[in-house]
Amino acid sequence: VQLQASGGGLVQAGGSLKLSCAASGYDYYALGWFRQAPGKEREFVAAISWSGGSTAYADSVKGRFTISRDRAKNAMYLQMDSLKPEDTAVYYCAAGPTIASIYRTETWGQGTKVTVSS
Repeated sequence: VQLQASGGGLVQAGGSLKLSCAASGYDYYALGWFRQAPGKEREFVAAISWSGGSTAYADSVKGRFTISRDRAKNAMYLQMDSLKPEDTAVYYCAAGPTIASIYRTETWGQGTKVTVSS
C-alpha cells in the first residue's frame, strides 16, 4: 500500500497549484487531504468517496479547492485555486473506509510542502 503526495511548491497569493497523490492498494477506500501548518495541528482539507460521487471540504477551502480521483490510475488530486498565505502547509493524503472515517484516520502518506507568498 502507498500514499505519496506530490506537486507542492512555491506560489504567489491568488495563484493555483495542483497536488497529486499516488494511492495504490486502496481500492474501495475513500481518500482525503489534510494539511499541517508550522506550529499548528493537522487539519482536514477535503475528502472523496471511492466512487468519486461524494466529496467533503473544510469551510476554509470550500469554493477554492477541488478534490478528484482517477481510479484507473490509483490517483487523487487537489486543485487549489485562489491560494492564500494561510494555505501554506505540508499537505498529506490519507485513506479510510468512508468519507466519515477520513476525519479520524490514522492512515497517512508522506506530505508535500506548499508555500504561498503574499
